[in-house]
Amino acid sequence: MADAVLAGGKGVERVSHDGLKFWQFMVAGSIAGCTEHVAMFPVDTLKTRLQVPAAGSAISIQQALRSIVKLEGPLGLYRGVVPMILGAGPAHAVYFSVYELCKSLLGGNLSGHHPFVHALSGVAATVASDAVFTPMDVVKQRLQVESSPYRGLADCIRRIMREEGLKGFYASYKTTILMNAPFTAVHFATYEAVKRVLMEISPGSASEERLLFHLTAGAAAGALAGVVTTPLDVVKTRLQCQ
Repeated sequence: MADAVLAGGKGVERVSHDGLKFWQFMVAGSIAGCTEHVAMFPVDTLKTRLQVPAAGSAISIQQALRSIVKLEGPLGLYRGVVPMILGAGPAHAVYFSVYELCKSLLGGNLSGHHPFVHALSGVAATVASDAVFTPMDVVKQRLQVESSPYRGLADCIRRIMREEGLKGFYASYKTTILMNAPFTAVHFATYEAVKRVLMEISPGSASEERLLFHLTAGAAAGALAGVVTTPLDVVKTRLQCQ
């Protein structure tokens, strides 16, 4: 975990995550977050189009994909990717750092299973990172919607500031917290629980098997958290694009 000081026992103990220092964990989290968002951005664009359809239309995933490729070309799937990168880098650095720091301070690094600590640390990380990411997420989604009136990143930022002020960038912040806090709590608690069970089933597993454990735990956690919070995600998207 990120460098942190824990009181207890015979004094003070310094813990780390696989030998990484605090700033290294921030950089690693930032790179991982940006990579994830870029890889999944076409899917995110389709999700936004489905959640905020054009007036009077109800479309499927296939119809949305065909429409974007036909009218805007393949690059239309990446409209809004620049503000996403600008926001995701710093936000993920904050996210992973706050999560690891809170987990360390709350005793999540001690032996045993601590689902409440993992969930609480995830919520704290979400509140902090969303404060950083929400403004660029608003810009991203306004560029993603069909027939977006904005010419690009700079034009979108200028018009939001001129027409709505700073609060326009945070119109959905409360809803985002209400969505991401339970998402993160469910995600991290499920991830740590599934990973722990798999490790107990095969404690002497090779590194390749351990990688599969992490992937399986991550997939299960993401799927469950997504199902729980999708309704609030629709509300958040519509608030940001109104």
